Order: sequence, then C-alpha cells, then structure tokens
Amino acid sequence: MENRPLIGITTYLERARWGVWEQSAALLPAAYPALVQAAGGLAVLLPPDDPGRAPSVAARLDGLVVAGGPDIAPDRYGAEPHPRTAATAPERDAWESALIRAAAAARLPLLGVCRGMQLLNVVRGGTLVQHLPEAVGHRGHCPTPGVFARHPVRPVPGTALAALLPEAELAVPTYHHQAVDRLGSGLRVCARAADGTVEALEGDGPGFLLGVQWHPERDGDLRVVRALVAAAGG
Repeated sequence: MENRPLIGITTYLERARWGVWEQSAALLPAAYPALVQAAGGLAVLLPPDDPGRAPSVAARLDGLVVAGGPDIAPDRYGAEPHPRTAATAPERDAWESALIRAAAAARLPLLGVCRGMQLLNVVRGGTLVQHLPEAVGHRGHCPTPGVFARHPVRPVPGTALAALLPEAELAVPTYHHQAVDRLGSGLRVCARAADGTVEALEGDGPGFLLGVQWHPERDGDLRVVRALVAAAGG
C-alpha cells in the first residue's frame, strides 16, 4: 500500500457561484492539489477555522502549503493601509498565521506561495511593500488583473533553494503587487528578481521552510513541491 505524505493546503473563503447556487464557499484553484498529487503527496484542503485548533491540525499533517490570495491586513505588520491594498481575508490572516506558528512548533515542512510567503515573513516579524509599482525600481511587477505573467528570478548562491534550482536564472509564473520589505527573524533571502525584489525566502535553521513569491502550481516545474513532499515523507 502506498504511504504518501499528507499535505494540507489552505483555501480561500469567498462568495462563489456554481450550478443554481451562490453561497460562501471554501475554494482553491484545482492546480494546487494537482501539483501536490503530481509531486507524490496526498492533498487535503484546510478552510479557515478557529486559530486555536491549528496545533491539532498541524499534528495530523506531514506538510503544509499556505496558498496565495488577497493582501494581508497591514495592521498585522504595524502599517497603515495603502489605497491599493485589498485586505479582504481576515479569517485567513488569523487562521494561516496560527497554522504557520503551529507548523514551526511541530517542525512541519512548510511551503508558502505568494501571499503565503508574505504571511510567513509577517508572522516572523517582517514587513511588506504594499504597492510595488510605487516603489523605486520595482515598477515592472504590477500585474494585469487576472493574468499571470512570467519574469526571471535568480536563486542566491549557497542557499538551499539554489541547490534545488541550480540555474543562474529561471523564468517563473507570477502575480503580485506586494513584496517582502523588512525580513522576518529566522529567515534569509534565497532568490531575487533582477530589480532586487525578494522572490523567495527560506529558514536559516534545520528543516524545510520555504516561501516563493511565484506560483509553482501554474508551472510544470515540480522541483519545489517535490522537495516539500520529500521532506514531509522523511
């Protein structure tokens, strides 16, 4: 019998329409679980819940993916909201922050995707650039609504990510108007864009802790998620 690692993936909580129904729904693009499955894991969805239950959830998982989504509430990193910040997911902010802390306490392998990477940084005490197009040198990151773009990123030599992605530069699918500003504790930058934007973070200690600003579920490159699944199975 197969013994595949159980990988939890956080979900959106949105008003959605299907068939004759229009209701509040816990939902997630199918590409996320498909990527985990292709990488050798079993995918289970984690809708927002009582943050106090996060340790119990983490104890039942082998690995965790914190998915992308809307902007994080700026008060979580001590900032006033920018006019272009759309912090529309307070339930996710609270639940996923608790999951990230619980994963750290349980030494659970964790991958943060886009918003998930930013929230990892915020939970560790870091801050965010709220609107890249207004930041000097970062104007190329403003997305077209609803359209993924690709741009090159450069893994930082000597990091765990560079060992996983040994190319000097690779093009990744991306969609973000915010980015890491001040780095959170226990994290190091492991990839940047050509303009200096932080594109990936990893833990500076043992275990698998990685955040990528891009969307691996929109690509055919399984290496990042395979590494998570391998760590979860170890």
